[in-house]
Parts: sequence; C-alpha cells; structure tokens
Amino acid sequence: MNQEDKTRYSEEELQEFQEIIDSKLNQAKEELAHIKAILSRKHDSGTDNTMGNIKLLEDGADTLEKESLSQLAARQQKFISQLESAKARIKNGTYGICVDTGKLIAKDRLKAVPHTRHSIEAKLKQQ
Repeated sequence: MNQEDKTRYSEEELQEFQEIIDSKLNQAKEELAHIKAILSRKHDSGTDNTMGNIKLLEDGADTLEKESLSQLAARQQKFISQLESAKARIKNGTYGICVDTGKLIAKDRLKAVPHTRHSIEAKLKQQ
C-alpha cells in the first residue's frame, strides 16, 4: 500500500513521530528554562544611577535585550504548545492528517515539522 492510499499512520510510525516530538519538546523546554533564567538574572541586576549617561545607555541596551528575550520565550512557549498538541493528536488518532485537505501529510514533512497540521499542498494554498 503506498502513501497515497493510506488514511492513517501505523502504530510504529506514530511511535517514531512520538519520539521525535518528545525529543524536540525536551529540547524546547530546556531552551525556555535557559531563557527564563537569563531574564530573571536581568531583572535582578540593580539599577543604581551612579554612572550617569553610561548607565542610561546600558539600561537601554538591557531593555532591548530583555524585550528580545521575552519575545524568544513567547515563541518558544508557543512551539512547546504546538508540540504538546501534536502529542494529543497522536493519542486521539488524528496526527498526520491535514486539517485542510483530510489527506495524510508526507512523512518527510512531519519529520521536519512534527507539529504541523497542514500538508505542503495546503500550506502553499494559504500563502
């Protein structure tokens, strides 16, 4: 049976995807924890005003860096949520099925983007 005829992935294939997702999820959570640790250290640094203008420049750079780190943390949190949703789809039997076309998403695409809910065909139509 070729991939065109399949409507669902086998238990073995789903297990393989589960392992990929778990690995990416662990890595994403570690990265998020690291970002949060950096952010909390940034918040701890005191803002004594003994250096005048130099301190103002540093504060501006610190603020920009904090904003960048906060955005990175938010993206990482979204990625974690998407991976957790993918795990739920594996459990409920809908993983790997395009939400737009109802067709099976290519295995190579799922390996590269395991949290995707769209086939390449559907994704290209969106753009």
